[in-house]
Amino acid sequence: MTVECVPNFSEGRDPLIVDGIARAVAETPYIRLLDQTSDFDHNRSVLTFAGTPEGVATAAFEAVRVAAATIDVTRHRGVHPRLGAADVVPFVPVAGVSLRDCANIACTVALRIWEDLAVPVYLYEAAALRPECARLENVRRLAPEGLPPDFGTGRHPTAGACVVGARKFLVAWNINLRSADLSAARGIARAIRESSGGLRAVKALGLRLESRGEVQVSINLVDFETTPLHAVFDAVSCECRQRGIAIEGSELIGMIPAAALEASRGHDLQWLNLRPELVLENALRRTNA
Repeated sequence: MTVECVPNFSEGRDPLIVDGIARAVAETPYIRLLDQTSDFDHNRSVLTFAGTPEGVATAAFEAVRVAAATIDVTRHRGVHPRLGAADVVPFVPVAGVSLRDCANIACTVALRIWEDLAVPVYLYEAAALRPECARLENVRRLAPEGLPPDFGTGRHPTAGACVVGARKFLVAWNINLRSADLSAARGIARAIRESSGGLRAVKALGLRLESRGEVQVSINLVDFETTPLHAVFDAVSCECRQRGIAIEGSELIGMIPAAALEASRGHDLQWLNLRPELVLENALRRTNA
């Protein structure tokens, strides 16, 4: 049985903090840390690890424990939305486990985060206990308006709140533009995302990258079988052409399932950082060898 966890942490500029979180994961038995990536402008880091259900649950808690002790979100500056130090902790079924199994893991870890760390937790996606929490963007919107957590109350004074859940494979990627026009990036994101009438299974934001002098369309593709990668890229390309903007390239965040790449075989997505070790199945085979 194999479960993947892809937690996002609100720190992408201090390598000592990020390495400390990653070390807590890597030292947990029965799991393998597969990838670690950080972004300065987002001020955010993403870890990918996989292993037995018990091992992944323990590693996730340990990662949150270190993050809550070392990240102060009241001082955080970054373009990516966030609720807490350990911002999002999703569990993903890989082999021999179901989405419901991962939802149960999420509930167990969430309760422990509150009881042991005093960090309140919202449950989302397949683990959601309330329909309004099924979508992560709804939790981010409603929590500041007073939506109570599923576990705990209020906010941790420095670690904020945590969102824990279970979901299918998600492809997180950015399409960087050769432009500094934030309104254009936001317009493109609005045109392609499902919530605005765009492509199904697509979530997107337009963000500014101060350190690069560019903007980007930041994308979460929550179901690549419904909408393949190339359909998203082609839609962004079309919107860019209408605005006279060139695409710098696609930037993968974390890892990608082989099936997502296969579904877009033959299409040039202008990858900037894709390499074999970022394909989930390759990483799992490597760690099991």
